[in-house]
Amino acid sequence: MQTIRGFRDILPEQISLWQRVEKEAAALFKAFGFNEIRIPVIEKTQLFARSIGEATDIVEKEMYTFEDRKGDKLTLRPEATASIVRSYIQHKMYAVDPVRKFFFIGPMFRRERPQKGRYRQFYQIDVEVFGVASAYIDSQLIFLLNELFKRLGLTGLSAHINSLGCPDCRPDFQKALLLLLESKKDQLCDNCKTRMNKNPLRTLDCKSPGCREALKDAPATIDHLCPACDDHFKTVKTTLEKQGVAFKVDKSLVRGLDYYTRTAWEIQTTSLGAQSAVAGGGRYDGLVKELGGPETPGIGFAIGFDRLVEVMEQLEENADKDRMDLFIVALGDVAMEKAYHWSCQLNRAGIRTEVDFRGRSMKALMKRADKFNAARVLIAGENELKENKVILRDMNTREQIDLPVDTLVPDLISKISG
Repeated sequence: MQTIRGFRDILPEQISLWQRVEKEAAALFKAFGFNEIRIPVIEKTQLFARSIGEATDIVEKEMYTFEDRKGDKLTLRPEATASIVRSYIQHKMYAVDPVRKFFFIGPMFRRERPQKGRYRQFYQIDVEVFGVASAYIDSQLIFLLNELFKRLGLTGLSAHINSLGCPDCRPDFQKALLLLLESKKDQLCDNCKTRMNKNPLRTLDCKSPGCREALKDAPATIDHLCPACDDHFKTVKTTLEKQGVAFKVDKSLVRGLDYYTRTAWEIQTTSLGAQSAVAGGGRYDGLVKELGGPETPGIGFAIGFDRLVEVMEQLEENADKDRMDLFIVALGDVAMEKAYHWSCQLNRAGIRTEVDFRGRSMKALMKRADKFNAARVLIAGENELKENKVILRDMNTREQIDLPVDTLVPDLISKISG
């Protein structure tokens, strides 16, 4: 049996890096006042159709949708924002305090073509803020992303930002865009020919080379902003400059979902070739109301966890294997019994300890210790135990010391934890 195409196992030797990212992200988000939320894997299909947009690739082609026994249409979540908005509305969180800040880490599902860094079950780190219309929160989320990547040791990253306008100024932009689309209609793919009437902005997100060439001189949303959106975007740029966050205004940047308004951004890296975006986000001030809640501004971002880990693996300083604290080389039955009890006590104390219970040779056990990348090896043989001692070897320096058996566990806890 094999995994389904586009799905994969995350193996034990890979998991330490994932856990490190989760730990750093959760600690930083909590420091910025975010609380964790957990949402269902399955939602009603209509939630995503209404929020993401009927004319998007996600809804039209990529969602895992099925009917349950009652005939209700259900979908494996393709993204987290819609579900978190649904939860915010369903539990009337706005009635207690409209300003809420959440983060979520978990798997998403889209049936797109698997390729480097892309999977049909993929993982995201998601952050959402409700109830704050100020441009300062836009800047803060971009700053937060940069700080997280800095803590994770990433380099070669840049923030690309744009403004998509609002319902007041977008009609002027769409009018200008439609004029261009009509003149280039013969060069567009079939999807864009359909979407130019449903949602012209979606054509700018098309990956077809023909459409990209045809629309290279397309009008830019930031050239059609109303005064309020223009002021909002200026505040974002000014604040980022004062914070020392490097950014580039990218007029071609549009988000792939219908609910975005005003500020949109991506954090990009050149480490993964064509798949350059490792995080993206934006403002969605109309989504809460669209899904049945009160008029509430919203903004958030998502990090592609799989691609983030892939970038980190390419950084030499993050490529070291996860280290085992202690490997016990137990030679003989008496030593094996003692090693069992020692390892249980040490593991309980938080010291990662491994014992091979198969009764193998000294040479084989030392190879096993190397495989675990053990920082230290404890050697307990018949001769050592007769003298009521064991040998502790530092695997980096190769220095060895004798430790008494009677106080072995507290001695090891002091040396390794201290």
